[in-house]
Amino acid sequence: MRSFTFNVAYWVLSIGYCLVAAFAALAPGRRATTWVIRRYVRRMVQAMAVFAGIELRVRGKERLPQGAFIVASKHQSWGDGFATYDQFDDLAFVTGDHLEKFPLLGTVLRKLGAIVVNSCGGHTARAALKERAADAHKEGRKILIYPEGHLAKVGEKFRYRSGVWHMYRDFDMPVVPLATNLGLFWPQEEARKTPGTATLEFLDPIPTGLPKDEFLARLEAAIEDKTAELIAEATGHPITAAIQVPTPNEAALATAAAAA
Repeated sequence: MRSFTFNVAYWVLSIGYCLVAAFAALAPGRRATTWVIRRYVRRMVQAMAVFAGIELRVRGKERLPQGAFIVASKHQSWGDGFATYDQFDDLAFVTGDHLEKFPLLGTVLRKLGAIVVNSCGGHTARAALKERAADAHKEGRKILIYPEGHLAKVGEKFRYRSGVWHMYRDFDMPVVPLATNLGLFWPQEEARKTPGTATLEFLDPIPTGLPKDEFLARLEAAIEDKTAELIAEATGHPITAAIQVPTPNEAALATAAAAA
């Protein structure tokens, strides 16, 4: 019953605020659209608590550096974006182009200054990421990116992509790893929700200037190790390292190669 009630609230809030945001997007600048979306996110986080019974506990905000920086987050749940966006006044976020398929949403994303890239990656996606992230950087905005590029099941991980390193190098910005166990309570995009207290934890910033391999290894270790700890803390089970699995695109290519 909780899941059903929350899912109704989710769609009512999403459709209602998307329509309002689409009208707000007609106004000059980003201010009106940002105002609407911030209230949408706040209401969604409240709905998670009231209807789904999912409370959010946020740790480590005292570790956040001054000025602009990049947040590189674990992505286990559709709720991750709401939970993280709600922690900042103005956050540019990297998202896949699949969201542009929803009516009006593409307009709202562009007005917000979201960094929309091809979900399958590749050189075109990297070029788009660089160009649109540069715009956010010029405005001094903080940037949220999911370095795996896909929603991962609890206990699994995908290969960490290099897009976050390119932003880290090009913009000379520190990267703050973000771990979460929200997927225990709102798994991926599933309709089923489980009441409980989910944790987001901001970790120590990774300073600028590291080479690519060292940076990516340090980022992955920080996110995955803390995420495993948060999962163990919530479940009471021993800490278990995530298993790396192929991305949906990698799996599809492997299947096609095997069938050829």
